[in-house]
Amino acid sequence: MTLTVAATQMRCSWDMEDNLNKAERLIREAAAQGAQVILPQESVGLHFFGFMDWKPEHFRLAQGLDGPIVRHMQTLARDLGVVIPVNFFEKANNAYFNTNAMIDADGAVLGVYRKTHIPGGPPGCFEKIYTSYGDTGFQVFQTAHGKVGAAICWDQWFPESARIMALKGADILLYPTAIGSDCHDHWETVMRGHAGANLTPLVAANRVGREAGDLGETEFWGRSFIAGPKGEVRKKADDRSEMVIVENFDLEEIAQMRAGWGVFRDRRPDAYGPLLTMDGARPAL
Repeated sequence: MTLTVAATQMRCSWDMEDNLNKAERLIREAAAQGAQVILPQESVGLHFFGFMDWKPEHFRLAQGLDGPIVRHMQTLARDLGVVIPVNFFEKANNAYFNTNAMIDADGAVLGVYRKTHIPGGPPGCFEKIYTSYGDTGFQVFQTAHGKVGAAICWDQWFPESARIMALKGADILLYPTAIGSDCHDHWETVMRGHAGANLTPLVAANRVGREAGDLGETEFWGRSFIAGPKGEVRKKADDRSEMVIVENFDLEEIAQMRAGWGVFRDRRPDAYGPLLTMDGARPAL
């Protein structure tokens, strides 16, 4: 089975309708190139206020699964026959989350993943002000185009995130992202390591452009990329263009290679107890 994946990257403004129309144009472009799973960036419908503002009125931007961002992407996925993991600011009763909705090729929402690791805190990043820690655990979804695992941005720095999705059978690891700082090489290297360690292709979709608020500003540096199962960069975007990147993978060939390497066969879960602690002390038996 051949899987064709894509990442999009674009600028966002405070105009949600304009953002969604731009995202649709890029997704349609990716689909025209044969992409079956298409990953937009983190918070594709909104200005990324979590880096720049601390304002109660921003909670009004949160939406449910029946909100305009997910509905727009459902219609698009159904029209194109593609899988779209869309990231949005979710309101669920009195809780708020940074969430991926996994939209299948028929437009159905297969389920959600809520971001497990929430970064920072004032100054510089205000995401903890707006969202709670995710409560879904890491998710892998059986889609029309393979088994897809999608975490979110800060999750990408944690090898446990990628390993759990790989253990659950993910054919591809996806990370919608919003990042702009001086750590690009580190960012890419860490995620390429996830792909190589799990012998599983990986897609990272980042934003481009400058976004500002009352308390700061960020220049998102793009460079979205697609890595192969040995961690090699297959495709990479530049640092400023609104664009798509597309790559093909032979899933059967990769599965055979993964089995042959034996990295999952030789795992020793009985020796990994310290991972379940904060300080590395083995839990009492």
